[in-house]
Amino acid sequence: MAANYWESTQRRFWQFSKDELAQMREELEKSDQNLVQSFPLPRRTHLNIYFNQQISRLSKRLTIKQQAVATAQLYIKRFYSKVEIRRTNPYLVLTTALYLACKMEECPQHIRMFVTEARSLWPDLLHLEVSRIGECEFFLISEMNSQLIVHQPYRTLTTLQSDFLLTQDEINLALSVINDHYMTDLPLLYPPHIIALTAILLSEVLRPNSVPGGNTAANMATAAATLTQAQQSRSGANGGNQNTSTADKEKMGKVQRFAVFLAESNVDIEGMIDCTQELISFYGCHEEYNDKMTREAINRFVKARGLDKH
Repeated sequence: MAANYWESTQRRFWQFSKDELAQMREELEKSDQNLVQSFPLPRRTHLNIYFNQQISRLSKRLTIKQQAVATAQLYIKRFYSKVEIRRTNPYLVLTTALYLACKMEECPQHIRMFVTEARSLWPDLLHLEVSRIGECEFFLISEMNSQLIVHQPYRTLTTLQSDFLLTQDEINLALSVINDHYMTDLPLLYPPHIIALTAILLSEVLRPNSVPGGNTAANMATAAATLTQAQQSRSGANGGNQNTSTADKEKMGKVQRFAVFLAESNVDIEGMIDCTQELISFYGCHEEYNDKMTREAINRFVKARGLDKH
C-alpha cells in the first residue's frame, strides 16, 4: 500500500482533469451510440444520487461502515469511467463493488449475505447467484487494473478537527459534506485533503440555525470570500515573511483563522474554490432530482436488454 496519497495509484492513475473526464465519457458514448440513443438516461448527478441511495440501503441491511461504502462508490465511478453503464446491470455492479470494498477496508462479510440481501432489495432486477458476484468482481478488478487502494478525506478531517477547534456539530456537518461529495465527480478530480478542507470550511460557514436553509446563499458567499481572502493574502505575502503571530490568531474567529491557515500553506485554493462551486451546483441539482424517473430509466434498459436474467 502506498504510504501516502502522493505516491498512490489513486493520484497517478485515477485523478483526472475535467476535460479528461469529459473526453473519456464522450468516447464511451460514441462507442455505443445506438445503445445510448435507444435508452436515454437522466443527468449523471441524478444517477449518482440514485446509486448512492441504493448502495446505502444495501449497506444498512448488512451494517457496513461508511468508509467501505465510500470506497465502493469510488469503485463504481472508476468502473463507469471505463465501461458504458447501459452494458451492465447497475444493481449487480453496486452489490459487487460493496462486497469488494468491504474486503479492501478489512470488514469483509460472507458473499452469500450479499446475495440474500441484494435479491431481497431488487427481486425483479437481479436474479443473483454467488458465481455472478465472483464474475463481476473479476470484471471490476480488471477494469480498475487491480488498483484498489483508496485514500479518503475522512482521515484528514480526523487529523485536523482539533487544530481548527471544530465542534461536534461542525464535525458532523463536515462528514455530511464529505459523504455528499461522492455523488459528484470531485473524487475523480481532486485529492482527498482538498475535499476535507473544503468540507471543514463549509462546516464553519453552514452552521445549523433556527431557520433551515435561511442563510444558505449568504453562508456560501462567506465561504467564497474566505477563499478569495486567503488567495489574496498569499499573493501579498510572496517575497516577504508575513506570517500571522499566534497571539493574533487567537483573537480571530474560526473562519478568519482558517483563511490565515490557507494563506500560509501550499494548499490548492483554486481547487477548493472549484470544489465549493461543484458542491453548490450539486445541492441545487439535488432539489430537481426525481427518483421515479431515474429508477424507471435505469430499470428500462436493464429489463429490455435482459440484464436482469444473466
